[in-house]
Amino acid sequence: MLHINNWIHSVYHKVLELSARPTAMYWLFAVAFAESSFFPIPPDIMIIPMVLATPRQAWRIAGWAMLASVIGGYFGYAIGMFGYEHIAKPLISFYGYTEAFARFSQYYHEWGAWIVFIAGLTPFPYKVITITSGVLGLNIWVFGVASILARGLRFFIIAFLLKRYGAPMKTFIEKHLGKLTIAFVVLLFGSFYLIKYLN
Repeated sequence: MLHINNWIHSVYHKVLELSARPTAMYWLFAVAFAESSFFPIPPDIMIIPMVLATPRQAWRIAGWAMLASVIGGYFGYAIGMFGYEHIAKPLISFYGYTEAFARFSQYYHEWGAWIVFIAGLTPFPYKVITITSGVLGLNIWVFGVASILARGLRFFIIAFLLKRYGAPMKTFIEKHLGKLTIAFVVLLFGSFYLIKYLN
């Protein structure tokens, strides 16, 4: 496990370096695509320095990451549906996500497609979500809508906060993004419940 952690740490810094290159947008697309199915590093680590460096491009950066993440999500879905035994299972085991996979599968049986949306907003490994969705045969259109909403909200929230508040927001996002998105989901569902209750 130690050599895996060292490898991930090394890849993390390499990806961070890519955010400063002139070709950063292309690398962001590649990272966001790959992270949705097999890559360990989330695109957030590129989005943050890219938005800080070019705040006028914030929405373009977030949209580009969302598009790549959703397309990559379908690739992860295909891995789960058609290559579970030979690809997905070894991949999940390699990253130490076996427990997360089992936990998400249980949540899916309890919450259905909503869990794809909720978990897609949080730091929960997105590749686990996409692969599990394929394994469990979630409706492909429902999966697509949930992915667009979840990844879009996540990346656009990050872009908005950085564009609005700049560098001081960087540390806050890195430490509290999970809590922030969970609070957002609670408020969202609380609003739905309130509207239904008042009607």
